[in-house]
Amino acid sequence: MLTSPPVDTGVRTDNSWSAHYRATIALGVPFVGAQLAQFAIHATDVLMVGRLGTTELAAMVLAAQTFFTIFIFGSGFANAVVPIVAQAEGRGDRVAVRRAVRMGMWAVLGYGVIMAPVLWQAEHVLLLLGQKPEVAALAGSYLHVALWGMFPALLFMVLRGFLSSLERAGIILYVTIIVLLANAALCYVFIYGHFGAPALGIVGAGISALIVNTLSFVLLYIYIQAQPQTRAYEIFVRFWRPDWPVLRDVVKLGLPIAVTILAEVSLFTVASLLMGMIGTVELAAHGIALQFASVAFMVPLGLAQVATVRIGLAHGRRDAEGIRRAAIAVFVIGCGFAFIGSAVFAIFSHELAAMYLDTNRPDAAEVLAFAGPLIVIAGAFQLVDGVQALAAGMLRGLKDTTVPMVLALVSYWPIGFVAAYLLAFHFGFGGVGVWYGFVLGLAAASVSLTWRFFLFLKRERKLLALPAGTVL
Repeated sequence: MLTSPPVDTGVRTDNSWSAHYRATIALGVPFVGAQLAQFAIHATDVLMVGRLGTTELAAMVLAAQTFFTIFIFGSGFANAVVPIVAQAEGRGDRVAVRRAVRMGMWAVLGYGVIMAPVLWQAEHVLLLLGQKPEVAALAGSYLHVALWGMFPALLFMVLRGFLSSLERAGIILYVTIIVLLANAALCYVFIYGHFGAPALGIVGAGISALIVNTLSFVLLYIYIQAQPQTRAYEIFVRFWRPDWPVLRDVVKLGLPIAVTILAEVSLFTVASLLMGMIGTVELAAHGIALQFASVAFMVPLGLAQVATVRIGLAHGRRDAEGIRRAAIAVFVIGCGFAFIGSAVFAIFSHELAAMYLDTNRPDAAEVLAFAGPLIVIAGAFQLVDGVQALAAGMLRGLKDTTVPMVLALVSYWPIGFVAAYLLAFHFGFGGVGVWYGFVLGLAAASVSLTWRFFLFLKRERKLLALPAGTVL
C-alpha cells in the first residue's frame, strides 16, 4: 500500500474531546435537520395525493416506493464521493477533490441513463407484479414525469457530498427547507388546480417532484459558484473530461454502499408483506410503528454522515487519534439520542399510536392495542438500527465498504428475515415476532459492523504511524 505524503494545509487540528463533540454537534444539527426535511417532503406528497381518493393514494405509494428504490441505489455512488473527498480535503489535495466530484457526477448520470427506461416502463412492471390496472396506470403517469427529476436529484446528492466533506452542512439544510416549502406550494397548485392551474392530480405531484429536484441542484450549483472558497475547486470546469481511474474508484466504493442500502430498504418492504399476510389490523399497526421508527432513524442517519466526513478528514490528515476521537464522539451522541428515543417510545407508546388513529372508529381500539407494543419494540429497534448506521458511516470514512456490505447482508437476511419469519409463523409470535426478528438482525449488524470498525481502525493506526510514502 502506498500512502500519500502529508500536506501541511496550515490548519492545526484541536483534538480535545470538547472540540470533537462541538464539531459533531455543529455538523450533525444541519445534517439531521436536512434528513427530517427530506422525510417531510415525501410525507407531503403522500398526504396531498391521499385526499384525492384511495386509488390515487395507492398509486402514489407504489410510484414513490418505485422511484425511491431506484434513487436510493443510485445514491450509493453519490455517497462514495464523501469519503474520497473528505480524505483528499484532509490532506489538502484540491485536485483530487475536483476529480472525485466530477466523476461522482459522471457515475450518477450514467446510472440515471440506465435506469430511466425502467421507470418509463413502470406501469408494465407493476402489472406483471399483480397490481390493479388503474393503480398501475396512475403510478406510471406519475413516473413518466418524475423520472426526469432523477438526474438533478442524484447530482444534488453528489454536490451535497462535496459540501458535506468541506463541513458546509448549513447550506444543505437551508436548501432542503426551501425545497420542502416549494414542494408543498407546487403540489397545492398542480394537484388541486389552484391559482388558475389545471387540476392534474397525481401527475401534478410528478411535476412538482421534477421542479423541486431541479431546484435543489440549481441552488447548490449557485451557492458553489457564488462562494470564492468553493468556486476555487473548479469542479464544473472541463466537466466533459473523463478521469477513468477515479471513476472506477467511485463505482468500486459506491456499489457496495448501494447494495447495502437497497438490502435494508427491501427488508422493510418485505416486513410489510409479512405483516399483510398476518392480518389487516397487524399491517395497520405495523405502518404506525414504522412511521415513528423512520422519523427517529433520521437522527442516526444524519450522524452517520457526520462520522463519514469527520473520520475521512482525520484520515486524510493521517491523524489516527483524530479518527478514534471523532468516531467515539459521534457514537456517544448517537447512542444518547437513541436511548432517549427508546425511553419516549416505551413510556408514551399508547399516546403515540393514538396520534395516527381516529379513536372514535370501531376498529381503532384493536389497532391501538396492537400498535402500542410494536412502538415499544420500535424503541429497541431504534437503538440497534442507529448503532449499525453509525458503524457503517464510520467505516465509509475509512473507505471500507465491501466487507461491511457482506456483514450487513448476512445480518439483514439470513439472520433478520429468517428469524422474523420463524418467530411470526412457526413460534406463534405473529406480528410482534416480525419485529423481534428484525431487531435481532439489526443487532447482529450493529455488533459486527462496530467490531469491524475498531478492528480496521487498529490496522489503520499502524499504517498511519509509518513514515509517509512507505510502500507495504
